[in-house]
Amino acid sequence: MDDLQEIMEDFLVEAFELIEQMDQDLVELESNPEDLELLNGIFRVAHTVKGSSSFLNFDILTELTHHMEDVLNKARKDELKITPDIMDVVLQSVDMMKALLESIKETSSDKGSGIEIKEICTKFDQISNGQSLEVMEKTTEELAIEEISAEISVGEEKKEEIISQEPVIAKEAETKEPEGELDLSEMSDDDVADEIERLLAIKMEEKLAKKAKKDAGTPKLEASAPILEVETPLVAPAPKAIPTQTPVSKVVEKQKAKKAAPAKKAPNTPEQTIRVEVSRLDHLMNLIGELVLGKNRLLKIYDDVEERYEGEKFLEELNQVVSSVSMVTTDLQIAVMKTRMLPVSKVFNKFPRLVRDLSRELNKDIELVLTGEETELDKSIVEEIGDPLVHMIRNSCDHGVETPEIRVAAGKPAKGTVNLKAYNEGNQIVIEIKDDGAGMDADFLKMMALDKGVITEREAETLSDKESYGLIFRPGFSTAAQVTGVSGRGVGMDVVKTNIEKLNGIIDIDSELGKGSTFKLKIPLTLAIMQALLVNAQEEYFAIPLSSVLETVRISMDEVYTIEGRNVLRLRNEILSLVRLSDMFGVEQVFDSGEHAYVVIIGLAETKLGIIVDGLVGQEEIVIKSMGDYLQGIDGIAGATIRGDGGVTLITDVSAMMNLAKEVKIDLTQESAHNTTQPKDRPSDYNVLMVDDSKTDRTIMRKSLSPLGITLTEATNGVEALNILKANEINFDTVLVDIEMPQMDGYT
Repeated sequence: MDDLQEIMEDFLVEAFELIEQMDQDLVELESNPEDLELLNGIFRVAHTVKGSSSFLNFDILTELTHHMEDVLNKARKDELKITPDIMDVVLQSVDMMKALLESIKETSSDKGSGIEIKEICTKFDQISNGQSLEVMEKTTEELAIEEISAEISVGEEKKEEIISQEPVIAKEAETKEPEGELDLSEMSDDDVADEIERLLAIKMEEKLAKKAKKDAGTPKLEASAPILEVETPLVAPAPKAIPTQTPVSKVVEKQKAKKAAPAKKAPNTPEQTIRVEVSRLDHLMNLIGELVLGKNRLLKIYDDVEERYEGEKFLEELNQVVSSVSMVTTDLQIAVMKTRMLPVSKVFNKFPRLVRDLSRELNKDIELVLTGEETELDKSIVEEIGDPLVHMIRNSCDHGVETPEIRVAAGKPAKGTVNLKAYNEGNQIVIEIKDDGAGMDADFLKMMALDKGVITEREAETLSDKESYGLIFRPGFSTAAQVTGVSGRGVGMDVVKTNIEKLNGIIDIDSELGKGSTFKLKIPLTLAIMQALLVNAQEEYFAIPLSSVLETVRISMDEVYTIEGRNVLRLRNEILSLVRLSDMFGVEQVFDSGEHAYVVIIGLAETKLGIIVDGLVGQEEIVIKSMGDYLQGIDGIAGATIRGDGGVTLITDVSAMMNLAKEVKIDLTQESAHNTTQPKDRPSDYNVLMVDDSKTDRTIMRKSLSPLGITLTEATNGVEALNILKANEINFDTVLVDIEMPQMDGYT
């Protein structure tokens, strides 16, 4: 039983891969119907799946693939041409095969799937027999009657000849009575009708008996026997007449020429691979994360040691060891990350079929161009981007590309193009969806959003064109005139935004009316180890994922404005909402940052936000750690990391920060005005003596303490400071003193 289960698992893995590949190849075959090598490859896939499913007693899947195989075999023998209507039937059967495999995966059987293949098998039979697809709505019984009736001519002189050719009738004539051949010419019309009905019934029974005999006689391979892939298909019963205009001798010569022709390309050598559970890779990734943290800590310690023991001989050797450990750790991290990487083609490959089906459904002529399928992404991200891309491709086909008539009238080629492209950009992957369609009208989008109550008139006035394009991601928003099977409910692009936000991704939209639209999805390569921007809010440190950071700017508080009770910043031609990081997380405002502030511009999907921080610490590679059971679910916090100096830093959840920002009601402009006109909370008679020989250090302390309203006195060395204290002219509350100073150090 264990061996059979292992065979079953191998069959499912292989079958899913083969059918996925066949799905792509069929769409390509429709564009290149003369590609015999491609057609042969598709036939071999169907033949392989049929053989394996027959061996494992999956009768429904076997019968379906057998009928499909018959049609493909005739096509590769040039006995029929694959038309779009025939391709619809073939692709429909591929979908059924996928559904049957899913049923086998869940229940180990294809019997309880509820999938009826009788109708599609009948269609395949009709295609094989050269019948028109227009008559395919007839039942199997009607078709059988028509087939037999076509054999029986109504003319009296033909009746005797037809009956004499029927083996069943001859056999019955022998068993009943040796009266010789039956003469219908002597029968009445009613007797002739009864005889024809009897013949029809016998013919139907014979067909069923032949099928049962064929099913029972299908050879079953033993589990221990190797499964051989035979190139020769099962021979279907020959039709009564083969419509062909080519002499038999020429057909034979053509087949010999095919066999004699050299192969276009050598078969690929099977790649040596091993299947590993994802949980093991996750555990390995966690261990690498710990190693990265250790590397960061080691580098920080080395910097401290180098500063303290400058010039010592052992530093050179220590430097070599630290550099080697750092380099090996980085290489190991990249290698482990690559084991989790999958080419984005795993997602891209299903879109040619999607665009092909949409083109027929929408009566449009659309070509999909794929670029950069070899670009790799973390497995967890590959699984998440499938749905967003489906909605965006559908959106480009439905709303973007126009019908052939409109395109020709506008001076464009009748065939529209959708480009799907993937490429790396730093620590991110960019997926670009570009169409040459009608483009987006910003004014029309604002008008539609106003009608649906998505935005207010005041918002509509302030929205730029680029911000107006982002309206398509609002819940319930749609520009479709009517609800169809493709669009109109206003839920598709909302799903895109939600899924991209989960991945800390960004959506950038560019469009030109009449020329087309471009959507860029920027997604981090992996979610386990990431680059982050370390910032501080008062005395707390936070890490913001660098993939969500668009830029950092230093502004004056005079550049902050208030619109409808919200703080905003005008950055170039864009209006951005502003919020202070300390206000979002409830960090106590101990000191004021002064007249200037640092703003980190973060982006998520199509939304942007300005975060005011008290300082920019720098960029660092961080490992995401869980906050544990007791600290789970804190709004705005995705986890924590350990810095190089051993301190713990909270990692922000950019998506949650966007929501937290909406709840902050503090007006920074009023607070700034209050700070400049009102006395500080601390008493102005609080006196501090600063003692430091460095002018830079004294300036830093003065800028930090002056906004608090403290009275400051400066001294450049210990002797000067001691004399000031002895004078007793000022009662100092605090002395800030440096250690290393000329004339008298801090200890003295």
